[in-house]
Amino acid sequence: MVSKGKNVPRLRQLADLERATAKKARESWHMLTIMAEFIESTERLSELKPAVSIFGSARIKPDNPYYQTCLDIARRLSDEGLAVVSGGGPGIMEAANKGAFEGRSASVGLNIELPHEQASNTWQNISVSFRHFFARKVAFVKYADAYVVMPGGFGTLDEFFEALTLIHTRKTRRIPIILVGTAFWRGLLGWMRERLVGDGMIAPEDMDLVQLIDEPANVVDAIFAFYEANSELLGSDTGRQSGAYL
Repeated sequence: MVSKGKNVPRLRQLADLERATAKKARESWHMLTIMAEFIESTERLSELKPAVSIFGSARIKPDNPYYQTCLDIARRLSDEGLAVVSGGGPGIMEAANKGAFEGRSASVGLNIELPHEQASNTWQNISVSFRHFFARKVAFVKYADAYVVMPGGFGTLDEFFEALTLIHTRKTRRIPIILVGTAFWRGLLGWMRERLVGDGMIAPEDMDLVQLIDEPANVVDAIFAFYEANSELLGSDTGRQSGAYL
């Protein structure tokens, strides 16, 4: 479509060549740093499978029941042969890494540089650092065979709805998405049924993309049950003890 009578500015039209050159150089460097993060994460994580990404609040302390639940879930997943991936920071992320670190499979931290709340925990067999949320979020989805979402704030909700959107629009394969903490998530799920389904924003069956589970053992069982029921997603070695998925 041709703009009629509108002045649509372009970088090449800048009269100040020095400013144009500096701006192009800055944006090019920005893109190169994003590409570098994709390359590094691919080199470090491409052979990681099977893996489960766990999300949750950075503010939760070790004496919080949610921390202890996450610790239990991560240890069970690790002992079953699944690597555990977290954001690498404190709170739920630390619980996820610590539980996996104490198990028999890899504990992975996808660390992000932030002005507050993010300090890398020490329970990581594999530690990857990111400056850009975009590249980090791609890594969380790309290498995960399941999502476990513990109680958390904006970042946790962002990752939860990102995964739902990608699966719903079929931009990524379907994987189990498990919310842990009925008391925490009940209100949100009720609103989704009442408003999103009720107002026709999503289909009723879209709610089936999410499971709400409290018991750590049941979380692990649900992940394996999903792949046992969807054998077309599995590789040739599909036994639970092997931990093999895709």
